[in-house]
Amino acid sequence: MSDRGRGSMALAWTGVLLAGAAAALVRYQLVEPPAFADRCAMAVTASGWCSARTLVVAGFLSNAFGYAALAATALALAHRRRWSAALAAALGAVALELYCYQSGALALLLGAVLLVGSRPQHSETREHVQAQP
Repeated sequence: MSDRGRGSMALAWTGVLLAGAAAALVRYQLVEPPAFADRCAMAVTASGWCSARTLVVAGFLSNAFGYAALAATALALAHRRRWSAALAAALGAVALELYCYQSGALALLLGAVLLVGSRPQHSETREHVQAQP
């Protein structure tokens, strides 16, 4: 694998890890704290953070994060590109962290397997042809 291929692979995995970390931050700082939930429930007018919390809660109650992860996984299986595998793994990590366990685990697993097995993009390959004597 060329240096460019290693760099794009590292970038893909970094994106997956950052998506999982962002989802964990949302879960543990926005969704789970009881004091924050109580403050949003008693507020006369919802602040931006309360509206965001409501959207996240509605997202996992309707399994929207899981459906998005499965759609990205179907795309990754169809296209077999590094970017689509990274997207599936990243959305799988988000879904897994935000309470959509089954679909998130499947998307993360298949996305990671496809990402590990992904071939370099066409622009990253270099063919060396040697002349036959």
